[in-house]
Amino acid sequence: MREIVLDTETTGFDPENGDRIVEIGAVELWNHVATGETYHVYINPERSMPEDAFGVHGIGPDLLDPPQPTKPGQITLKDKPVFKKVGLEFRDFVGDAKLVIHNASFDMKFLNAELGWMGAPMIPIEQAVDTLAIARKRFPGSPASLDALCRRFNIDNSNRVLHGALLDSEILAEVYLELIGGRQPDFGLATAASTVSEGGDAWRPAPRAVALPERITEEERVAHNSFVENLGENALWTRV
Repeated sequence: MREIVLDTETTGFDPENGDRIVEIGAVELWNHVATGETYHVYINPERSMPEDAFGVHGIGPDLLDPPQPTKPGQITLKDKPVFKKVGLEFRDFVGDAKLVIHNASFDMKFLNAELGWMGAPMIPIEQAVDTLAIARKRFPGSPASLDALCRRFNIDNSNRVLHGALLDSEILAEVYLELIGGRQPDFGLATAASTVSEGGDAWRPAPRAVALPERITEEERVAHNSFVENLGENALWTRV
């Protein structure tokens, strides 16, 4: 089973108000194991941004009028591709895999807005798995932010001083595996089951080429037969 753990960074909260995606980060899982395949891209949002919009995201306000200098460690966006240049590549990477997202409705709203604006097929909301909803169901009344879940599961997020889509997706992948029961939630049985279902044929053991030798002694055999005879004709062992 292929899953994509995904995170986006945006200029604001609502694409209908002109907000855009500025970064996408994604990590591929296969049967709940990271494959090492990732997707990461910075995107030119084609709009001006508030001066403090990305101070916490590590992205500089380089599209301001007038432009402002970026700070050390920040990323400029004016030389990055616009979404319509990377949208189909992103759509191909995702394919029909489940998208594991924290607060999925937010990211899906932006992704489908961007895909819609470029005339590309949108992603069905049913394709998304919301880890925020999973966390709230498992731990009702407890904080369910990504940082809070890292603390709960003792996941190191010390590098998360600045938000970043790829870093957050890598951390979310660890959180997700804990939410569904740990890194090996069923001790590998899910992998075996998946292999059977995808192959179409259930595995069956082949007969032994040479039968195992009997371990019962002749004395034990005689004693057993005598015991069965004393049970009468209705004994289970005498039924055909």
